[in-house]
Amino acid sequence: MILIAVLLPWLSFFLRGKILSGILCLILQMTILGWIPAAIWAVASRVDGKNEQRIRKMERNMRNYR
Repeated sequence: MILIAVLLPWLSFFLRGKILSGILCLILQMTILGWIPAAIWAVASRVDGKNEQRIRKMERNMRNYR
């Protein structure tokens, strides 16, 4: 998924259901200079999404532990 975020940042957003972010990323990506910020944005968003999933999983485990 990281490779998709670097090569096709807009597709990374679309695959995760963030359509508006994907459209904005595609507009940014249309310029050669915008490709780098778009790729960084997509990778950072992907990493943030993974961290949120881990936090939710840890919270569920803590609730079940009590």
